[in-house]
Amino acid sequence: SEPGKISSTRAYTGRIVSLDVDRVRFPDGSEGELEMIRHPGASAVVPFLSDPAGDDPQLLLIQQYRYAAEGYLYEIPAGRLDPGESPAACAARELREETGCSAERVEHLFTTYTTPGFTDERIHLFMAAGLTQGESAREADEFVETVTLPLSRALAMIQAGEIQDAKTALGILFAAGFRAGR
Repeated sequence: SEPGKISSTRAYTGRIVSLDVDRVRFPDGSEGELEMIRHPGASAVVPFLSDPAGDDPQLLLIQQYRYAAEGYLYEIPAGRLDPGESPAACAARELREETGCSAERVEHLFTTYTTPGFTDERIHLFMAAGLTQGESAREADEFVETVTLPLSRALAMIQAGEIQDAKTALGILFAAGFRAGR
């Protein structure tokens, strides 16, 4: 028989995540229990302030307080998908809410599982270009400042371990490797 879920019991339902205890059949036919955090998914966006194809384009990052990290992290704008919302619409909304910017172009880069050992959360990564500045609309628990820096500096910060957020490092590296400066 195929590997997969045999049964599932909801242990906790929260505002952002839920916790299920799943009975699972593994590829070798054995069975076991796994705790799984269920998450609706999210979008994140690498915002370019100048032409991504130009020489050392400018990026717009945010510095955000994260309780789990016990301090501030450099991040790209990101957030949870609303029910029925497309990943692209979510990316554009989060960009607007967290930075006040809207974009002429929002282009899908790739989709990744954040931590498949214990959650089904996927983040859809995008890049945005042709930004225009407007008003930000942050949520009450978002403590955010925007930071402008050239792509070369962002890459150096990833290399030095100063950018520790996975979606941010991956998004910038992907954009740098496959989309920007070409």
